[in-house]
Amino acid sequence: MDLQQYIRDDIRLALAEDVGGGDISAMLIEESENLDLILRVREDAVLCGTAWFDEAFRQCADTTRLKWSAKDGDRVSADSLLCEISGPARGLLTAERTALNFLQTLSGTATITRRYAERIQHTTCRILDTRKTIPHLRRAQKYAVQCGGGINHRMGLFDAYLIKENHLAASGGIEAAVKLGRELQPDRFLEVEVENLDQLQQAIDAKADRALLDNFSIDMMKAAVELNSKRTQLEASGNITDENLLQIAETGVDFISIGALTKHLQAIDFSLRFA
Repeated sequence: MDLQQYIRDDIRLALAEDVGGGDISAMLIEESENLDLILRVREDAVLCGTAWFDEAFRQCADTTRLKWSAKDGDRVSADSLLCEISGPARGLLTAERTALNFLQTLSGTATITRRYAERIQHTTCRILDTRKTIPHLRRAQKYAVQCGGGINHRMGLFDAYLIKENHLAASGGIEAAVKLGRELQPDRFLEVEVENLDQLQQAIDAKADRALLDNFSIDMMKAAVELNSKRTQLEASGNITDENLLQIAETGVDFISIGALTKHLQAIDFSLRFA
């Protein structure tokens, strides 16, 4: 499914949840009434979700006109005027909350991702997202991570291997799991979670594409980078915070995956008012 169809489906489901059998408050307004609205951001942010915002209004009133002064991925300043919206009053007021819900959520993800990405931009390490996303919003949130300067991990369980502790226990260990994975899906990216340097060596010997260093200390990460000697990619994961992010990036690992980008996000504050 292409992104535009995904956006249409996202909005259709969100509006169905909100509108149900009909927006009874909007019925108080004359059907012929038109409305002009302006969108402002109330805090510094990275903008994301404009296509979802637009689609919400257009599904409620297909004659809606929207004029943006910024685009996804732009850094926007508090109190900036971002968009002017004109159209049938009933449709605009029905779409308002759904449109803002997507914009504030995706901008929140993009903003925190940009903050992390810029903190480590002097290193070769890059920020990854995870599958710890809001149900039914994974592609949207992963798009927001990209807008913030991060890189997407696998989309789901179908497009790449991530062989974790329980997989290893049930499949006979790292060597056996990697061997079978290569046989079953030779074209899929294959990553193995490791908990110590011995397991890392096993993953390297098995020629995994990447090793996920699960809750390694800083000293263990440095040792892992030295042991690895660039033979496979290294991803740090677990208990990543503002305080240790830079220190981890400077160990020489290739990636840092952060579930908080999509599960602990803080929505950005927007204002939608009469023009």
